[in-house]
Amino acid sequence: MSLTKIVPSQKSNRLPELLVPALLGALLLVYFAIPFVAFLARSGPANVVAGLSSPEAQRAIHNSLITAPISTLIAAVFGIPLAYVLARTSFVGKRFVEALVILPLVVPPVVGGAMILTAVGRFTPIGSAVATLGISLTDSLIGVVLAQTFVAAPFVIITARAGFGAIDERLEQASRSLGYGPLSTFWNVSLPLARGAIVAGIILTFARAIGEFGATMMVAYNPRTMPTRIWVDFIAGGIDSIVPLALALLGITLAVLAAVQRFGRVPTVIDQ
Repeated sequence: MSLTKIVPSQKSNRLPELLVPALLGALLLVYFAIPFVAFLARSGPANVVAGLSSPEAQRAIHNSLITAPISTLIAAVFGIPLAYVLARTSFVGKRFVEALVILPLVVPPVVGGAMILTAVGRFTPIGSAVATLGISLTDSLIGVVLAQTFVAAPFVIITARAGFGAIDERLEQASRSLGYGPLSTFWNVSLPLARGAIVAGIILTFARAIGEFGATMMVAYNPRTMPTRIWVDFIAGGIDSIVPLALALLGITLAVLAAVQRFGRVPTVIDQ
């Protein structure tokens, strides 16, 4: 009997085994889908346009679209080299560095915001020194960027590290043997080969930054970003008042998801 006849038979024999896991997974998918459907049906296009046209919503959108790209850029510029070092070298204290990278992901954002305040708040040595220059690290767009970077940067570091780790080191060694230096090899060999993971990490970092609420609320409640504006509107007017901004934020999230699927993939633990 040929292999092509055996494989379909094996797959069909596994269908009963997969029935229960598939049903359990389907229930979870339904749970995911129902809130989306209910929320999307909450308001008509006219109400959404009117809500997004208000000055408060416009300022929140503007602030988010200014700060999130800056936070993403900072995370990429400093996080991608760190990811490469973690993927390619072993050194004393590496596990501590790895734990430090993951820490912002596991610490509740509100707690993360409180920790940022203890480091750069108005009455801290750093905050006071910067304030003498007329710069505020809290309750400002700078504070928003600090909060967003803290919670979002691990995404690009983790995904980029997995991308670099999947590269055959012999390709980099071949580049070095041809006379290219470490920086040239990194730029011309390592970065292009890890591009998919890096792009996915950058996109996810942007999505996390633009949707950040807890740390931002602690560090820079003013000026409002989209998430903090949504919270203020919800307290004042209930769920109907937040539909326009929430839909706008959801639209950005869906665009991010489409971008990840189009331009890069998110490495899994297996890839590492």
